[in-house]
Amino acid sequence: MARSQALTGILFAAGGTMIFSINDVAIKFLSGGYALHQVILIRAFVAMAFILTVIHLSERGWSQVGTSRPGTHLLRVAIIMVSNVTFFLGLAALPLADAVAVAFISPIVITLMSIVFLREKVGPRRWAAVVVGMVGVVVMLRPGAGVIQPAALLVLVSAVLYASGNLLARHMGGTESAMTLSFYVQAGFIVVSLCMGLWAGDGHMATDDPIWAFLFRPWIWPPLADWPVFLATGLSVGIGGLMVTQAYRTAEAGLIAPFEYVGMPLAIFWGVVIFGTFPDATAWVGIALICGSGLYVLWRETVVRQRTQDAA
Repeated sequence: MARSQALTGILFAAGGTMIFSINDVAIKFLSGGYALHQVILIRAFVAMAFILTVIHLSERGWSQVGTSRPGTHLLRVAIIMVSNVTFFLGLAALPLADAVAVAFISPIVITLMSIVFLREKVGPRRWAAVVVGMVGVVVMLRPGAGVIQPAALLVLVSAVLYASGNLLARHMGGTESAMTLSFYVQAGFIVVSLCMGLWAGDGHMATDDPIWAFLFRPWIWPPLADWPVFLATGLSVGIGGLMVTQAYRTAEAGLIAPFEYVGMPLAIFWGVVIFGTFPDATAWVGIALICGSGLYVLWRETVVRQRTQDAA
């Protein structure tokens, strides 16, 4: 049973990450002409339509919408909302592969969180991996250019929040289904995006800055040619989000997280094919350091956990 559950979680994580990559591509494509909160609102409506359809057709039905942990859901929704906003603001100004590489600092963040919040002891090997990963982040921030890139810092903040959201999903997995977790996330996106649209959708806060223009430009009615892209981002979040949430809900984070690294070669692929961008030498160094250290941390945690189980 445990092996079957682990394999299912791995397949959900890898498949969900592959589908999620379509969302990153679609939002970067839309970032030049739309306000971020308008994109998130349309995306959330599409994703919610998919989730409600699945709920209606499932055996448990509408009982999955009920919850005994509204406060924890609210906290997780807030974390994921800010994580999404910071990531996509950074994505608008960075090459796709660079943004995804910085985002993959999450496993290292989880290790640091385990020290601070869980009082776990971390050995010298894992500390070395953490240091290497942080060096990779510094490389991706490119301080040699004379200034730290604000866009990369936004993605770094997003990675910290993404790790927190996944830990919460694991924490809530005993009482909340993946459908319940996904439903409240999309409901939160709809409410916050509507409020943001009412406040800034007229464009009175518009700016020429490449990052903040994505957040504050006025809402427009999308032409017919862009609707397939909106549909793609909504379905990718609805399906991919459900799969990744189910993976973290049912299996250990240390087992699942390495399979999210399938998103790195996909980001490079989409960047070349769709946007004509390829990581430069500096970016490749940062990608190697971040991904290598993150994978080592996760592998090391798996080995230590297996030894503990064998000893027991």
